[in-house]
Amino acid sequence: MTLLNPWLSPATLRLLGLALMHFLWQGAALAALAYVVMALCRNAASRYAVGVVTLVLMLASPVATLVFFRAQDQVMNAAPAKDSLSLVKAASTAPATIAHFAQNAAKHQPTTAPYFPWLVELWFAGVVLLSLRSAGGILLVERLRRKETLPVTEELQEICESLQRRMGLARIIRYCESVHLDAPAVAGWIRPVVLLPVSALSGLTEAQLEAVIAHELAHIRRYDAFVNLFQVAVETLLFYHPAVWWVGKRVRLEREHCCDDEAVALCGSPVVYAHALTHLAEATQAPQLAMAANRSPLVNRVGRLLSANTKAESIQGANLSAGVLCLSAALLAGGALLGSVHQVRAQSSRPIATTVNAAVSVQATNFARDMVSATVSKAVTSTVVHVSRLATVATPPPPPNPQPQQESEASAASQKAQSYIDSLNAAGLSNLSVDELIALKVQGVTGDYVRAMKPYVTSKDGKVDVDELIGLRVQGVTSEYIKEMSAVTGENLDANDVIGMKVQGITPEYVKEMASLGLKADSGEIIGMKVQGVTPEYVKEMRSLGLNVDSGDIIGMKVQGVTPEYVKEMQQLGLKFDSGELIGMKVQGVTPEYLKELQAEGFKPDADEAIGAKIQGITPEFIAKAKSHGFNNLTLDKLIALKHAGVLDAEK
Repeated sequence: MTLLNPWLSPATLRLLGLALMHFLWQGAALAALAYVVMALCRNAASRYAVGVVTLVLMLASPVATLVFFRAQDQVMNAAPAKDSLSLVKAASTAPATIAHFAQNAAKHQPTTAPYFPWLVELWFAGVVLLSLRSAGGILLVERLRRKETLPVTEELQEICESLQRRMGLARIIRYCESVHLDAPAVAGWIRPVVLLPVSALSGLTEAQLEAVIAHELAHIRRYDAFVNLFQVAVETLLFYHPAVWWVGKRVRLEREHCCDDEAVALCGSPVVYAHALTHLAEATQAPQLAMAANRSPLVNRVGRLLSANTKAESIQGANLSAGVLCLSAALLAGGALLGSVHQVRAQSSRPIATTVNAAVSVQATNFARDMVSATVSKAVTSTVVHVSRLATVATPPPPPNPQPQQESEASAASQKAQSYIDSLNAAGLSNLSVDELIALKVQGVTGDYVRAMKPYVTSKDGKVDVDELIGLRVQGVTSEYIKEMSAVTGENLDANDVIGMKVQGITPEYVKEMASLGLKADSGEIIGMKVQGVTPEYVKEMRSLGLNVDSGDIIGMKVQGVTPEYVKEMQQLGLKFDSGELIGMKVQGVTPEYLKELQAEGFKPDADEAIGAKIQGITPEFIAKAKSHGFNNLTLDKLIALKHAGVLDAEK
């Protein structure tokens, strides 16, 4: 007799025990399958999705098992009754013992293993204890969210709201200071609160602070709090299986990786965010049900941000092999357990049918076992073939019959390439700080690249400018590009000039085409033309309208929005002008309509007079008013004098 007997029938205890016992191999199989799939995924978001789906399947597995065995019990209970009726009909000609056994078979029910009630009771006690723990965590989070917070400063509130707008979050989010946390965290699900401890944020720069807050807002945008609550529920109900805790740990890790990626994408610098995480490394963990910035192993996250996990690719094949091995073992164990359960059920639930039809029962049991084994074998074979194909595609075939000397040379080169710092030292880049090494590594600066770029980033004193080197690498500048641009411009370009050209997408063909149009420009003017969108077609159109422009004129006209149509309209009004006067008219807002109205009033200015009239506020209405007072054939000087004297103004 156990504590659960008054509430649960023996049949229910038996079904629960079977479901819990079968989940041992089901959970192992699901975790192994998730392990294999995660090893094939290339990004954190995919691995996170695999982990969450695995938790859903883990929760569904015991339920499906319980439903399956309940249906089996109903079938098995109906079968003996049918067999007993047949035997009772034959009792008139058979010995009495046959009828006796038939009646007993009709009353027989599946037996309950003696350890099942204790197994279910221990499971129930564990669920209760973990539920109390989770309830305490919820209460702690609510206490942090409601009582132990203070409003943030106006400056910090502006930073948070700006980040929220940039991330497209339309939800109502509160930002509060917390005196009991050492790292930022998100509390609450329906009305989330971002808790920002001043003690942890005081040492961060503004960029680092934005990255940390962006991480927390990413949790809110992804609804991670709801997924975390579901995850805690699964871990509570299936606490006895280590695979559940392993999957939960991976889900939490990949969740932080996903938010790290969003924070870096928003703030733009993985190095800045890595420094912020390092600053929070010594902070105390937040409650389990709160989304904290320092959750999960920070060393792993920092290494991932700085691309320092170089072993990941080399052990991927081992990950796949280990996952396939675990999956195979779990499926085989499940097949064996299913076979034994079917055999025990057949022996315990139908004793008379087994006595009368022993051969048929044994054959059915063997058939079930054979089907399970065939299914397991097929699944394992399919998985191994799939992994083998992936390995064949991912790994190029080795050259046939390699010579020992070539193997030794390749091994030496591989060992040499493994030392990143040594490769930089060999290229002449030494005495680097930790920040410089991290930045160079993150941007993929290799020793070969340093050697190729060294002539362009070395100062007169022989020192290599690391910032310029990184800038060249970020923009994808190659030594061939620098040589080509130097040849077409006729200049010894420095790193800043080359970076500016590369950023604006300037090609050697663009420079050559501008030079063919007579625009002799230096690197700064070339960049200026490209920035303003000066195209060869634009230059050709201006030249066809009779304008003799140089690079400075063409940049000025493009900046002021001078179009070929504007030039044509001004020329049709009889104006003659050079590029400088054209720019002046455009700057002062002299439009074709303005000139037409002046000409309609009898004032036909040239380009300089049109500019002066516009500057002095001479309008067609003012000229018409002067003419109404008998002033005719007025020059610009006389119009300006009348304007300044206020002769035509109304008396006050």
